[in-house]
Formats: sequence, C-alpha cells, structure tokens
Amino acid sequence: MAAARGLWGCEDSSLWAAILASHGEVLRARADPQGRLEALDRWYRGELPAAIEGRTERHVTRDELERLMAWKMARGRFRPRLQQLVTSNAPELVVQRSATAFRLLPDVRAAVTELCALRGVGPATASAVLAAGAPEEAAFMSDEAVAAVPGLPVLQYTLKHYMLYLSRVRERASALSRGSASGPWTPHQVETALWTWVAGQKLCPDLLPDLGPGLSTREDTRTAKKRRTQAE
Repeated sequence: MAAARGLWGCEDSSLWAAILASHGEVLRARADPQGRLEALDRWYRGELPAAIEGRTERHVTRDELERLMAWKMARGRFRPRLQQLVTSNAPELVVQRSATAFRLLPDVRAAVTELCALRGVGPATASAVLAAGAPEEAAFMSDEAVAAVPGLPVLQYTLKHYMLYLSRVRERASALSRGSASGPWTPHQVETALWTWVAGQKLCPDLLPDLGPGLSTREDTRTAKKRRTQAE
C-alpha cells in the first residue's frame, strides 16, 4: 500500500481534489458491463442524500438500506448473506433505528451502535448510512480507505477499529480544509478520494494525477523506523 500512503502523505488539497474528481472514471473502470455499479453509485451519492435530507426527520427506509447494501457489495466484496439479513428487517424497525441513529449525532459511536442493532448491519454498513446522511460527521469504512490510512492495526470490522479510522480521516479532512481554495473537506470526501486512489492505482493509474516522489509523511517514516526497531 505504498501508493496509498503516498496519497495520505500529500498535503496539497488541489491534488486530493483532482483525485476526487477522477472518481467517476475510476468507478467506470471498476464497473460491470451493465453499468449497475455506476447507477448504484449515482443513487448513493445523489438521490439517497437528497431523500434523507428532505425528510422531516432523517432516516432510511428498508428499501434504501437494501439498495445501499447492494452498492456496498458492488463496490467491494460480494456477501449475499448480508443482503438476505438486511431484507429480513421489518420496514418500520429500519426507519425507527436509523432515525434514532441520526438523532444521536454527532456521537458517531452511539449512532453506529444503534444501526448495528439491525440484522445484517455491521459498523461498515452503518458507516455508509451515516456518510450518506451526515457526510460532515462520518466516512464509509471501505476496505480500500482503511488500508490507505497508515498506523492503523490490521483491519477488523469492529466499532473500535471504525472509530480509530474515522478519527484519522477527520484529522485529514480538517488539514485539507485549511489549505483548500474550494471549500471545506468532509470525512466522506476523504474516504472517496482514498478509495479512488487505491482502486485507480490497480485499474487505471494513467487516469490519476502524478503525486511525485517523496510524499511519505514524517509519521510514515516514524512508523517504518519503529517496525525496524521491533524487528531488530
């Protein structure tokens, strides 16, 4: 994941913005010939946030949760059992739990815990729900983005791991916002840029901007030194 750490170490918000702008092209390189992933992604980033925001009280429906799960699996790892479990939730329970979760914000830990009471919903899926309706508070826990954040322990799909990851992503969003000429960055945008960079490096590196050499952070250097010391 050296390439991912290179992006993490980049402090130029304009380069991050360029990578974020490449998301659609990278997604097309990842997408299936039928365009299902592209359609789901447009829905997740456009229609779903608008629907959540337009309600008297923010929440998602069971149909939306099912579609969100389909988006999550199309973008990452296919786990049909989770789709079945999500479908087994009563529609009114999904509305109730998700509404409570959004009311609990900005306490993301409590909001994720509330959503995880639904069948088939773990911290990663819960984070996708919150990122859609509160992008300034939460970031989706994608495998690619988590792997791109240096210094985290081995990935575990737990609330503890998510909160460690979110803390780092929020810090990066704040740092990018300070140097941004195009407005503040949200944790949701940071995750999307990280996913785009990692997926793009594998699928279509020519579409991504060249970050140039020597972009590892001082933190990466300290981590490497610590590992060498432990090995010795």
